[in-house]
Amino acid sequence: MPIKKISRKDRERDVLLGLVDLYVRQGKPIGSHTLQEEGFEHLSSATIRNYFAKLEIEGFLKQHHTSGGRVPTDKAYRIYAEEELKNATISRDDDAYLSALLLNETKTIPTYLQKAVQGISELTGCSAFLISPRFDQDFIVKIELIKIDEERILCVILTDFGQVHTEIIQSPLKLSPSFLKRTSDYFHYRLTGTDKPLLNSDEESIAKQQYNEIILRHFVSYTNMQSEEIYKGGFSKLLLYPEFHDPGILSSTLSLFENSSLINNLLKSPFDEEKTKFWIGDDLTNYIQPPYLASLLAVPYRIGQKTVGVLACLGPDRLQYGKMFGILQTASHYLSENLTKSLYKFKLTYRRPKSNSLDINLAGSKILHITHENPNE
Repeated sequence: MPIKKISRKDRERDVLLGLVDLYVRQGKPIGSHTLQEEGFEHLSSATIRNYFAKLEIEGFLKQHHTSGGRVPTDKAYRIYAEEELKNATISRDDDAYLSALLLNETKTIPTYLQKAVQGISELTGCSAFLISPRFDQDFIVKIELIKIDEERILCVILTDFGQVHTEIIQSPLKLSPSFLKRTSDYFHYRLTGTDKPLLNSDEESIAKQQYNEIILRHFVSYTNMQSEEIYKGGFSKLLLYPEFHDPGILSSTLSLFENSSLINNLLKSPFDEEKTKFWIGDDLTNYIQPPYLASLLAVPYRIGQKTVGVLACLGPDRLQYGKMFGILQTASHYLSENLTKSLYKFKLTYRRPKSNSLDINLAGSKILHITHENPNE
């Protein structure tokens, strides 16, 4: 059979991909001789320089100095990421790490998801976050009271799923340590049904009113779901990269995490299209301030056959995209498998926010059961 001749366009693409791959690994501008020694011995250095010049005109490469090597542009990184996405793989060690991390059936879904985010951040060396629906059948198991000043109390609410919420309440009486202790004992009694503490009528009236206030605030927050839950971690990982040693660039890049509506809007496309997506460099123009040195990779995950959330990593634009896609897609697979099994095993349900109405039936809903308290109170 005749040997198929490689076109100039294909050779140009191979040179571009080779340069990006080498730059990702070395982090230094790439010259023609350097690239020639890394798998392009069949091309002369003069031919490679000609390709470099053409690729620079086309906007794929740039040169910091006239006599220096070339570095990829955002446009080149996108071509490279698209190619790496087609051939995404994962090492045996990384696969074993993810399976050990994610294939553990559990009822405490939020704790599990936070551990998943932290583990994926460790494995990828990037900041990680996860968009999740809200899981029901959670209830308050403990309320800790901390004195702020003479009139204000910080209430730390711990739920059965391991969630922690805080509320600040006002006290009409001066907060002595003994009064705060008796109020705390009353809250414990209401949650567990243990022995009722001794309070005078005024103290009991105040403690009861404060308890009801906290429970109702928690209930409103729990049921009035305006956006998906966001689990995030690994911010400090970005400090590993020279690109983010400038405090202004680091702060601007990480500001993406602080706006939940912005994140939800950005990740709508991988959720709706049910496919892996990525944004590199100036793809993030509408979300962070320049210079755009970051990349964001996102993979949807499922419960059963239904897409319910997105797992994502934020890092520099100079990434080993094939490895990153392999890790995120494998994590999504294990996450989907384990959540499906856990929800079935523990009879949990979940819901996502709706723009025009609360996705909740207040009549007879299990969501109303948010404490273990005595029904006679």
